[in-house]
Amino acid sequence: MKETDDRKMYYFFDEAGSPEILGRKGINLVTNGSTSKIFIVSFIATEDPKSLNKAMKLIHEEIVDDPYLSSVPSMKSTRLMFHANKDCAEVREKVFRVLHEADFTFQCIVARKKLSIFRDRYDLKPSGLYKDLVSKLLKNRLHLNKEIDCYFSSMQNVIWKESMEDAISEAKKRFRDKWGLEHDNSIRVIIQKSSEIYALQAVDYMLWAVFQAYEHEDFRYIDFIKEKVKLIIDIFDFKNSPYGTYYSKKNAISLEKISPQKD
Repeated sequence: MKETDDRKMYYFFDEAGSPEILGRKGINLVTNGSTSKIFIVSFIATEDPKSLNKAMKLIHEEIVDDPYLSSVPSMKSTRLMFHANKDCAEVREKVFRVLHEADFTFQCIVARKKLSIFRDRYDLKPSGLYKDLVSKLLKNRLHLNKEIDCYFSSMQNVIWKESMEDAISEAKKRFRDKWGLEHDNSIRVIIQKSSEIYALQAVDYMLWAVFQAYEHEDFRYIDFIKEKVKLIIDIFDFKNSPYGTYYSKKNAISLEKISPQKD
């Protein structure tokens, strides 16, 4: 187990996919193709958010001023902020090239939307799901730095300061139960709109790359930024372990390794 580092770390969180499974009259939205097959929670970690924000700001200014892109319909959204799902291909390429050179690491937890698990563990409540995934994602991370600022992208009725503080407390408890150790690090929770901070837009892009791999079997993007991907936890893929399937730099994710998704 690594010792605590005195340097301050910054985590920027976001999510991808919908946490919903059932629609009106109990219709399974996943099986009828009306919603995503997965829900992902992730963060990027960096000691130098200013450099990341600056690099993203510079490419944003360049894109907004580019006459070649000015008449693209999606630029209406891109002018406000980067959003990988809405940005055009030319914008995505520029942003991914910036992320490829930036200094950060990325971790995420993928929840396959299995109705039985979502009902039994979370009572189909998105807030409980999100809080649990954040806690699992952080349980072995919070002791690594004396001071950590956790920025969460706001999500109505799911993310608020108190719930994320609860998730962090649960992560600490899981660490204590596993290792028998306490840590008194300073951890702050900040809820912010993605449009207000470029680092949150960066994690949106990283998430989109993972989402494309799982939802569309398109690994082009995640392969390009694979050096940034420190950990992917496929939490409900129990093919190798009751604790889920883990991908890392030593065990890189690939189409051949991902299990087919079944309820």
